[in-house]
Amino acid sequence: MRSRIAVVSLTLVLASSGAALADKNYGPGVTDTEIKLGQTQPFSGPVSAASAEGKSSAAYFDMINAEGGINGRKVKLIALDDGFVPPRTVEQTRRLVEEDNVLAMVGSLGSPTQAVVQKYLNNKKVPQLLIISGAKRFNDPKNFPYTISFYSNFTVESGAYARYILQEKPNAKIAVLYQNDEFGKDYYDGFKAGLGPAGVKLIVADAAFETTDPTVDSQIIALQASGADVLVNFSTQKFAAQAIRKTYDLGWRPLHIVDTVASSVASVLRPAGLERSVGVVSGTMIKDTSYADKDVENYLAFMKKWNPNGDPDDAASVWGYLNGQLATLILKNCGDELTRENIIKQTTSLRNVHLSMQVDGVNVTFTPDDYAGLHAVQMARFDGTHWVKFGDVVTVDTLKGQ
Repeated sequence: MRSRIAVVSLTLVLASSGAALADKNYGPGVTDTEIKLGQTQPFSGPVSAASAEGKSSAAYFDMINAEGGINGRKVKLIALDDGFVPPRTVEQTRRLVEEDNVLAMVGSLGSPTQAVVQKYLNNKKVPQLLIISGAKRFNDPKNFPYTISFYSNFTVESGAYARYILQEKPNAKIAVLYQNDEFGKDYYDGFKAGLGPAGVKLIVADAAFETTDPTVDSQIIALQASGADVLVNFSTQKFAAQAIRKTYDLGWRPLHIVDTVASSVASVLRPAGLERSVGVVSGTMIKDTSYADKDVENYLAFMKKWNPNGDPDDAASVWGYLNGQLATLILKNCGDELTRENIIKQTTSLRNVHLSMQVDGVNVTFTPDDYAGLHAVQMARFDGTHWVKFGDVVTVDTLKGQ
């Protein structure tokens, strides 16, 4: 009798174990104890300052792992340097997918660099998740269902700048400096769309630059000669700092608007000179670390413990912190169904998520038909110490009704 009971008991144990295993569904790079993710960053090259985002997101996962991981699994993030060189991005991305066998690419940075691997990753059905770019090409769920970005929506942001100029300086003479790649062109296209047919006539000059250029001094001199009283600057960190410094040193005092990428106190305004940066206007979606509240307190504590070599005043560090929070939430929501398909499903199910360090009124929403998670921006002006917010939060609906 005992042997029969033992056999029945063993059968029940095996059956229940099989059911538990059956409930788990893993994609590549996942085990009961680990989730393997990939990322490319410009750790070297002309926009290396932006890689602070990748370092911060990696530190966030270090913190999560120390706290027990995500549903009991530790995150292994493999971050490779692409130098902001698209062919190198292709090489490094293929390595991560085909050799390292990552579940997903998460938090990679750059419009031109991510554009060149978009088709490859979608053909492989590998999530290109929460990439740091707001270019409109990354919001195309019909053709690229595995590509989802998480950054300021370039169209909304540049539309907010256009709206501000039209309201504050309706007779402005506008000069535009822009990076000659997908990043700068997308911002510029959105700005012109925001100005409308009549407003576009206010643009009296524009000048492009390459990320391989040593400086933008000659472009700033040419734009000053146009007689413009507004300078709109669609640049990454290094070149934005050069433009702010050169504009000031020339004695030119236009209304100077910079994009969110170029709004970092640590990597742009300090190198340009805080006194030279007074009056610069930008949009923001993140809190200024010089103000004290619970979010800022927690973020500063995170940076001190987990990313001590990073600069907490660097906006890129804040974006990495946000990226880590959002990726953690998505993976947690996946439960034991850690597949590439479920990652996309869980991401596009997020509604009105407010992350620590986001400005009030700016939330994250993804839907199966709209992969642009951020649809609002707050205008702000630098006073030499702080970014001072002004006006209401500008949304897609605001721009439609202007």
